[in-house]
Amino acid sequence: MIKETLHELQTEIAKWLESVGVTEPVVVLERAVAAEFGDYSTNVAMRYAKTLKQSPFELAEKLVAHLNESGIEVLARAEAAQPGFVNIHLTVAAKIAHFRTIRVASDTFGHNTTHQREKWVIEHTSPNPNKAMHLGHLLNNLIGMGIVRLLKASGAEVVSDAVYNNRGIAIAKAMYGYLVHMKKEANLPTDSVYWNEHQSEWYTPAEKNLRPDLFITECYRLGEKDFSDSPEVEAMVRQMVVDWEAKDAPTWKLWEKTLEYAYAGIDMTLQRLGSHWDSVWYEHEHYQKGKDYVQEGLNKGIFTKLVDGAVLTNIEEAYGISDTILLKKDGTSLYITQDLALTDQKKKQFNADKLVWVVGSEQTLAFRQLFAVCEQLGIGAVIDFTHISYGYVGLRDENGAFKKMSSREGTAVLADDVIDAVKATINDRFVAEEKHDEATRENLSETLAIAAVKFAFLKSDSKQNVLFDIEQSVDVQGDSGMYVMYTYVRTQSILRKAGGVVPTEFVVPEALEAEASLVRTLLYYESVVQKSVDDLSVHHVAQYLLELSSEFNSWYAKETVLDGSEREAYKLVLVDAVAATLHNGLSLLGIQTVNEM
Repeated sequence: MIKETLHELQTEIAKWLESVGVTEPVVVLERAVAAEFGDYSTNVAMRYAKTLKQSPFELAEKLVAHLNESGIEVLARAEAAQPGFVNIHLTVAAKIAHFRTIRVASDTFGHNTTHQREKWVIEHTSPNPNKAMHLGHLLNNLIGMGIVRLLKASGAEVVSDAVYNNRGIAIAKAMYGYLVHMKKEANLPTDSVYWNEHQSEWYTPAEKNLRPDLFITECYRLGEKDFSDSPEVEAMVRQMVVDWEAKDAPTWKLWEKTLEYAYAGIDMTLQRLGSHWDSVWYEHEHYQKGKDYVQEGLNKGIFTKLVDGAVLTNIEEAYGISDTILLKKDGTSLYITQDLALTDQKKKQFNADKLVWVVGSEQTLAFRQLFAVCEQLGIGAVIDFTHISYGYVGLRDENGAFKKMSSREGTAVLADDVIDAVKATINDRFVAEEKHDEATRENLSETLAIAAVKFAFLKSDSKQNVLFDIEQSVDVQGDSGMYVMYTYVRTQSILRKAGGVVPTEFVVPEALEAEASLVRTLLYYESVVQKSVDDLSVHHVAQYLLELSSEFNSWYAKETVLDGSEREAYKLVLVDAVAATLHNGLSLLGIQTVNEM
């Protein structure tokens, strides 16, 4: 209903502008900054005042006079405001008619067709398969999956994918750590050939009572320490890389077993989060293919071969981006070399219109270079490629300040550990309040912990640093997902007390009372989702949900919904509309709603 209402108003405004001499006017109606300025506002008078050689306010007054005489049913009144805004007040009936739109659309309320018939590929998370996922991976995953859901809600066909960088020195350190430190007997040979024939003489994650990713994390930690402390170990690890490159069979078996454990643990975390990949790329399958693209660029004169044999891009003059090496002087490839091949493969395999990479901000220049080179090679246009960067993740230090995490310094916090800590906090509250039986507490604590963590990470612009605070994340009165969830649970309690049946008919009030601000806020959900789609960030939705929750709770504190009055049916429909909007918004954040807390 609101979309149609705004379209009707935009059309009328555009027709009037054309009648006074504006060619092909663009009319944008935005949320008014405050209720006293109406429900929507437009700046067309300021935009076209110079064209029409009038003052902005004078033009706004003329437009307002026209609108107020136009007979548009949904328009209560229009007003001009300095320096030239036109403020729109909708009728009560138009606002309340929006409730029916919400009910009819149900779970699809807020969806749009912005990217209908488009194919998008979203690469996100791509954790290193030599250790468990930490909070940085968690943030990446939640941002990426948020974009996936937004694009699906806007009509796009979406492929969610990831890359496992599953070869090289880091993986060899984990392999060495497993081979040396997971023996059941210390005197067993440190030899991949012997291991291959006697695998039962090495511990499994289950035998160590560890999750498989934590098992591999320990292997990597011990292997890294030995590598740093001993030149002999360093030589052995580097020889593993050489043997792997030579496709030595026992080395490959050891490599496969190590990665099997790593992948299994990562999948456990993804499943817990309700996240997924539709496709996974493995570095060992494509890391050599990029060299063919470099040779193609050399043949076409796109790249430059230096005196020492290295190959350099030629993008600085055309794109204003610093050049970078594509192949080292010894002919070995770099990540950008591999990404050329992988980007082309993605475009072709998925017939992709748009490709998105969710990767930390430290890779911004590298992606700009990649996109430029891809355009030079005809793989795709720069405009079809998007890098979504994000800030650092930290925890509060003893002074309450931001404390950056670092895997290298051993201060990284594992994703599952944080979820478990939040879960324990919630469960302890249930126990203290003597709520629910043990099984219900377990299920609710898990669902609410996931909700709290997701909201805490997604409520801010992805480019901002995230300061995670467990107590804040579970505060049912604060700026948190638990507050939004508590509000949703309250709506469900009201509806249950009403018998679980929402009226289909009700008397439309002539004027709005205490619910005026809440009804007004409900108008904006669809535009908030559209802004999130445009910005590829769900944080706008998260902030809106906090606002809607605040408005609902303020109204609920003043109003008795089930009062037996003539207005009861109307108030129940309003509660139902709020519940549906909260449910759909949380769904875009990947948060499952609950009916009790």
